[in-house]
Amino acid sequence: QVQLVESGGGLVQPGGSLRLSCAASGSNFRIDVMGWYRQAPGKQRELVATITNGGMTNYADSVKGRFTISRDNAKTTAYLQMNSLKPEDTAVYYCNMKGRRGWAVLPDNWGQGTQVTAST
Repeated sequence: QVQLVESGGGLVQPGGSLRLSCAASGSNFRIDVMGWYRQAPGKQRELVATITNGGMTNYADSVKGRFTISRDNAKTTAYLQMNSLKPEDTAVYYCNMKGRRGWAVLPDNWGQGTQVTAST
């Protein structure tokens, strides 16, 4: 079983910054894509950003230029640097991992979620 542990959420004023971390642990797995999704109250979960094993990134239009996804050298921890936060960024942020064990594709893995609130 692969586990994802998130950290770094919190309360900031609009215009502030936060950095989220997501660490993947387990045995005998390979990560293909790590990403961040978010879900605001009353809304569907939406993609925020993803990064592939090869380092290609993808962002939602609403966060381009403000958020940056990256990972550590071991490629088992993903980060989301969030700058210029807006009230509409307020949501529970979930880490997601798509990977495989050998040739078998693993089910989507999700973190427990971390609350991000941008408010005065």
